[in-house]
Amino acid sequence: MTPSVAIVILNYNGRHYLEKFLPTVLKHSEGYEIWVADNGSTDQSLEWLKGQYPGVKTLVISENKGYAGGYNKALSQIDAEYYVLLNSDIEVTPNWIAPVISFMESDPNIAACQPKIRAYDLPTHFEYAGAAGGYMDYLGYPFCRGRIFDTREEDLGQYDDVKDVFWATGACLFVRSEAYHKADGFDERFFAHMEEIDLCWRLLNIGYRITFCSESTVYHVGGGTLHKSNPRKTFLNYRNNLIMLFKNLPKGRRKKTLAFRLILDGISSVRFIAAGAWPDVFAIIQAHFAFYALIPKLLKEQQGRTHYRAPLYYRSIVWEYFVLGKHRFSQLTGITFPKETTIPKM
Repeated sequence: MTPSVAIVILNYNGRHYLEKFLPTVLKHSEGYEIWVADNGSTDQSLEWLKGQYPGVKTLVISENKGYAGGYNKALSQIDAEYYVLLNSDIEVTPNWIAPVISFMESDPNIAACQPKIRAYDLPTHFEYAGAAGGYMDYLGYPFCRGRIFDTREEDLGQYDDVKDVFWATGACLFVRSEAYHKADGFDERFFAHMEEIDLCWRLLNIGYRITFCSESTVYHVGGGTLHKSNPRKTFLNYRNNLIMLFKNLPKGRRKKTLAFRLILDGISSVRFIAAGAWPDVFAIIQAHFAFYALIPKLLKEQQGRTHYRAPLYYRSIVWEYFVLGKHRFSQLTGITFPKETTIPKM
């Protein structure tokens, strides 16, 4: 029996992206349920959608709850065995759904999977948000097969495989609904940025697998809501990374890791100062104080929780990239995943 799949596009003032990319989604997703959840838009997105594509199902969220809150609200109202969380600035390709769902059906412990993410502006290369599957070093710095910091690799078939990874991108995230709700969905405090990494980490901690499937490819514009130079994005990335580490690291490693991260955050602010990007410096300071204010609540939430050894990269990706000049995933050594990791049985 074919499982039920719901493609859910979270929209916030993205009418121009819907106009550009929704026709392709409809063309290459026949037989699947398509939803647009509007996150408090003010650009008449819904009015345009209802006029042009009345067959697309819609949900109205009265205010912008961000990626995390918007999807939690939407997915609480959609009944399907699999959700496909699709950014509005994604161009899909023929047969982009079936290979991923088929792979996930092969193992009920696969909670989430992502396709290959190429760049819309440079189609021969991987895109920043996910590339060929995500990893994270022990200090909380995320990177991908095909993208480390600002270096995007050309896709030459070097990652044409099916593989377990640490995190799957929220730009095009296939997730088993049962697992999503068992993990309580996204942490809405994140608002946007790194909420999918936090979710994947929590799913790993309760015994699920996170995977990558190269048999599906999509193209991502990126930066559709917040450009990478926006100080608000800097704030969210720095604050959310600290929250994620505090929530998911074992207690014995939490304090030391966070101490290192705070020092490295200070060093990174020097780079912003050198570039004259003072708004980003202030955003980092604000992010730290916002994190400090959350610590009492985070401590209370962690009482009684067991944290398992996550399959992190136990080298510093910052050192490897900026000091040793390792800009390609294939240059990294010591990445293992995750069969030797002790996790609880489902």
